[in-house]
Amino acid sequence: MQEAITITEQPVSVSVPVGYSFTLRCRAQGHTSLQYQWFCQYQSDYCLVPGATNQDLPIIAEQTQLYTCRVNDLHRNAVFSDWVKVEVHQCVARGLPPRLWQGEPVIVLNPREQRVEVGQPLQLQCAAMGVPAPSYQWYRNGNLLEQQKRKKLWIAHTKVSDSGTYLCCASNSRGEHWTNAVDVHIAGTCGSGKFFATGKIALLVGNNRYQHHPNLMAPMRDVFELRRLLEHLGFQVVSLLDLNKAEMAAAVSQFLQFLGKGVYAIFYYAGHGYEHLGRNYMVPVDAPQPYAPENCISVQRILQKMQQQQTALNIILLDTCRKWYNPGRALSQVQPLEPWGNTVYGYSTSEDAEAYELQDGEFSSGIFMKYLKKHILQEKKVTHMLEDVLEDIGRDPLVTGKQVMEIRHTLKEARALTDPVCPSGAAAELWGHGQELPSRAVTFPCGARVKLRFLRLFSNLMFVCAQPQPPLAHVTDPQLLLRQLAETDDVAIQRESCLDHVETLLASVYKREELDCVFQLCALQKIQTDVVLQLDLHYTQPGTKQRTCESLQTTLQKSLLRQFFSQRDNWQRAPARTGSVCPQDVLGLGTDPKGSLGTDPKGSPGTDPKGSLGTDPKASLGTGSGRSLPSSSPSNFSSEPEENDESDLGELCLALNQTGLGQDRP
Repeated sequence: MQEAITITEQPVSVSVPVGYSFTLRCRAQGHTSLQYQWFCQYQSDYCLVPGATNQDLPIIAEQTQLYTCRVNDLHRNAVFSDWVKVEVHQCVARGLPPRLWQGEPVIVLNPREQRVEVGQPLQLQCAAMGVPAPSYQWYRNGNLLEQQKRKKLWIAHTKVSDSGTYLCCASNSRGEHWTNAVDVHIAGTCGSGKFFATGKIALLVGNNRYQHHPNLMAPMRDVFELRRLLEHLGFQVVSLLDLNKAEMAAAVSQFLQFLGKGVYAIFYYAGHGYEHLGRNYMVPVDAPQPYAPENCISVQRILQKMQQQQTALNIILLDTCRKWYNPGRALSQVQPLEPWGNTVYGYSTSEDAEAYELQDGEFSSGIFMKYLKKHILQEKKVTHMLEDVLEDIGRDPLVTGKQVMEIRHTLKEARALTDPVCPSGAAAELWGHGQELPSRAVTFPCGARVKLRFLRLFSNLMFVCAQPQPPLAHVTDPQLLLRQLAETDDVAIQRESCLDHVETLLASVYKREELDCVFQLCALQKIQTDVVLQLDLHYTQPGTKQRTCESLQTTLQKSLLRQFFSQRDNWQRAPARTGSVCPQDVLGLGTDPKGSLGTDPKGSPGTDPKGSLGTDPKASLGTGSGRSLPSSSPSNFSSEPEENDESDLGELCLALNQTGLGQDRP
């Protein structure tokens, strides 16, 4: 057995001014003589450093880059050093670094005094040079801030207790240096003259495809629209499609665990439903015919449990039919609500009536959502906002005499969905987080690089997108194919659950060039095994004109794919934190859809969803929840330019390893 190669001296990251000269060092031991090759990476491109085949790599700092060294022996064994970052400061004050600088930390950017309103974000920033690159630690009023260990201190929603004097220590093996101390003033208090939430969370469920009842069209688009609007209002949102009874119960159970004192909570459901003696029931996709309480989910029971969590605002938005059904059947056991004055019901239709959806070619749009999205961003008491929705629905000639919204509430305070968030704990902020998988880059033996992105339009529906990265060396007429390596039972279930029009929603958010090669994974909650995807690259070799195919595989762990249904353990183990994801802006939220009126597929079983009511020939109404697509693509990533995540650097080593030794291009 050949003796392994051991790296005895790793290169170290540095932070230096532009034009500074220094050397990266790598030392290794092995059974035979060793060969060295350095690689660098800038932004999304990485490549071999020409002529860099020695243990030492002399560098004149020009721009921030990452470096690694590959060491191999005569038996084609190879190891990579740690990736290190060479951070280059382009603008440094005159006289820095000092003339006899030995690499000790030197502060080049001090934080500035800040005045921030309660609930608004706070950012403090500093920077230091050093060889090795310094580490950072922030302090407030002389007390160490355990989670603030980066150049940028970020608090998404400030509290009065965040006021104080801040400073940061930059340190390395050669010493330490402190920034200037600065004062941070948090203006106002959370409870003075304005209501606030300690957290905002929402659970959205849309059931479209039923096993024993007519399918619906609108719930998918309703959930899509409402998620984007609520994120704009600062809500942490989980959105789920096509759940059976067990999955609906699990989702509601997780949702309830994240509620707490002062939280604003929204539960939205679009799908089949009915009413029995004043109680409303949601119909899971696996519910048999006929409807029965034991096969459905009680809305009143959910609201009762929401109240028990001492929430400041509970909102149930029910976009479903309320036809009276199940005469003579026993009621589910529900205790009366406590008189806390914090609940709001928004029904898309009135008692013993149906709810309708507008059918518009590729999409259907519910009447309720058509007008809810028009008013939901208003800065007014939530019941007043819903009254505006009610009035608009009442003026719509397509549903006059057929559908009218109903509002019930016990809200005693003028709370609005636009109220600020003043967090008092981390639980509510963790709801809905961690659903995006990080992008990864793969490199084929021919040198072509492909970026894999994982996009979730819903919490249980994901797209895997493969996008070539220029330049495509030694490749002409490239064609990418992405497919699943093995068909399993859970994959078959996913395929049956996939929605016909969801790719059009994807195209409304992302640029067309990003979606040339897309693979869709549906019903993620049903996945029981890791998913292996194969990426095939077909291309023509310029010299021989022969058509060639190369393949790479990537594994998606089931625990990451079905994160929401594994989330209970994840959030309980997660450390407390103050930051939260900034909501995306919602732009250009559509105009009135045109379609025809059909009978409500959310109504009683057996109703024909394609029936015509003989109104406007350009409009056909069926039941469903409304949805309109945004006209422009918002940014899908955080705008904060943070340091490279060191945990991602291992993926670059993996990509280099996949190319094999002797390749000129990683």
